[in-house]
Amino acid sequence: NCPGRTEDGLGMIFGVNHIGHFLLTHLLLERLKECAPSRVINVSSMAYKWGHIDFNNVETHKTLRTSNSFMQMFKAYCDTKLCNILFTRELAKMLQGTGVTCYSVHPGTIKTELTRNFPTIAKILTRPMTFLFFKDPMAGAQTTLHCALQEGIEPLSGRYFENCAVMDVNAEARDDATAKKLWEISERFCGLS
Repeated sequence: NCPGRTEDGLGMIFGVNHIGHFLLTHLLLERLKECAPSRVINVSSMAYKWGHIDFNNVETHKTLRTSNSFMQMFKAYCDTKLCNILFTRELAKMLQGTGVTCYSVHPGTIKTELTRNFPTIAKILTRPMTFLFFKDPMAGAQTTLHCALQEGIEPLSGRYFENCAVMDVNAEARDDATAKKLWEISERFCGLS
């Protein structure tokens, strides 16, 4: 299995990148409604494009990928970024008319410590790309800040933003049936249903 499991037995990448955010948002929903207008911003990634949700694997193993190879862990990361977009999409539907809006964002590829646990060779190979093409944290925060603060974007609730602009997503990230099924499984894994 992917390295580590949460205390609830979920795959670590799935638990941290999706289920934890799902539960936290659920726990805050009533307060967000009381304080409306309010916004929920889910940090996704353009890596969602390489993601896929294998519901049979999720149901059987409580994780998105069952291998611990570097490539499978990267794919699991991509899968969770797709989960973030689908979660935002379904959440927006449920919150219509409440004054709470939500957005998913790709902040860009940012110079962070994300690669600190990568194999040494992967660190060496990615260092030149990081230096040349990655954003600093200040630049990487701009799309998140845009979605948190920009007036007039409320009609775009549920949409995906990149470089402070709404972007179209691929078919799997727009699939309402997949979003609903992910929501139901997430509720069950969180003990909410």
